[in-house]
Amino acid sequence: MTEEQPDEEALARAGEILKAGGLVAFPTETVYGLGGNALDPQASMKIYRAKGRPSDNPLIVHIADMESLPEIAREIPEQARLLAQKCWPGPLTMIFPKTDIVPPETTGGLDSVAVRFPGHRTARALIRAGGGFVAAPSANTSGRPSPTTAEHVEEDLGDAVDMIIDGGEVGIGIESTIVDFTEPVPVILRPGYISLEMLGEILGEIRMDPGLLREDSPVRPKAPGMKYRHYAPRAELSIVEGPTEAVVAEIRKRARTAEQKGKCVGIIATDETCGRYDCGIVKNIGSREQEETIAHHLYGVLREFDCSQVSEIYSEAFYTPKLGQAIMNRLLKAAGHKIIKVEDEENDSIGK
Repeated sequence: MTEEQPDEEALARAGEILKAGGLVAFPTETVYGLGGNALDPQASMKIYRAKGRPSDNPLIVHIADMESLPEIAREIPEQARLLAQKCWPGPLTMIFPKTDIVPPETTGGLDSVAVRFPGHRTARALIRAGGGFVAAPSANTSGRPSPTTAEHVEEDLGDAVDMIIDGGEVGIGIESTIVDFTEPVPVILRPGYISLEMLGEILGEIRMDPGLLREDSPVRPKAPGMKYRHYAPRAELSIVEGPTEAVVAEIRKRARTAEQKGKCVGIIATDETCGRYDCGIVKNIGSREQEETIAHHLYGVLREFDCSQVSEIYSEAFYTPKLGQAIMNRLLKAAGHKIIKVEDEENDSIGK
């Protein structure tokens, strides 16, 4: 089905599954979600089991209208209301103190709840059909690249999900921005399509969580993706960072060396550089001039390499102006924060 042509019968059936405590995978504008009734503790535990996800990793509760927010959020600051006016429905999650109707199984045992009002019309229709509150992390096995197509969901979860709603390929391709409003100053816990600059223009004072890019933060996670390794392909992934010429040269050198040892090597490049690699399996992730294409293709490219029998993957770094923080957050976690820094006299840099 599409947003423009919804399958009302399928959505009604999916809604009944959710109300009965089952699981439904569905498209959003960011990635596919694995949905369960957010107010049903057993449904939330089913989500954790299906994904193989640690139960202290909070789930995001999805709503379909602003009127639902006070039912699950005990306190809603004026700044949050302002941000909601500007960015909801859309790829933004906000964290609030929770009300008692939200079970601890959904929030990872925390007294706060992460809430998103998605912009995808099919997602909102499903949420309404399912009772109005749907807990939905990404619909993939925990640690794997997030799904951007229904086929990715089937590949990872199979019979663990009761129904998959196929809405085609998603639009954005990376998860929502998460902002914590339980602190005196709002804190970005996960960067996304809505950037720090955009949030600053709306809210004024806002800060980035200092441990955002750390792989092993000792702090208990308040939001998905903060603590555990995510988005990882099966092959070892390394990010090569530095000036353009030096990065291309370093990746070519490492790919040739690996191939001489009989290894199959993957390379993640862009429109601007993919033609400069003469060895390895080269995947074009998009254009630096249109950075949305890099975010859109990131998880798909990582999954494609799983079908290519590569043992090593080398990726250029993508510190692009608007989405660079979000893209690099996902890529660093996928690589287990393995970075190869190179230097050159060239001034033209693709690393910074």
